[in-house]
Amino acid sequence: MTPLTGRHINKIDKKGRVSVPKSFRDALAGETLAGVYVFPSFKTRALEACGADYMARLADSLGDLDLFSDEEDEMAVAILENAHALNFDPEGRVVLPPELLAYANLTDQAMFVGRGARFRIWEPAAYETHSRAALENARRRGATLKLRRGDAEGAP
Repeated sequence: MTPLTGRHINKIDKKGRVSVPKSFRDALAGETLAGVYVFPSFKTRALEACGADYMARLADSLGDLDLFSDEEDEMAVAILENAHALNFDPEGRVVLPPELLAYANLTDQAMFVGRGARFRIWEPAAYETHSRAALENARRRGATLKLRRGDAEGAP
């Protein structure tokens, strides 16, 4: 899958419909759901969104936690129990349910922010505040990233 990258602001209409950026829709094309899964982020006041393949990976990963443990229960609540499968309409829009709009304080605009295999949906001003703080924290910590090797020959 092509990584989901960048920031895109789209309008939300009175019915809660918002157009998912075309580049995101194109990257998710061919998955079992012609749409996206959306659920409240348990780390921020934003929405997490992903395709069916990534949602299946999340569900499978819950199996790595101890069955009936508090951690397994909490993660199932945070991800699976609050997820909505939202189909694209012919214009590439999804309808965000009222509880998701309220959770992320979304009213008339949504900022879609790519995060590789998934994306977040933010209220634009909240994203700007979060982004500035995240960049400052990364600078302060001297954050680094170990770059994965490329193909089998080790090409970048």
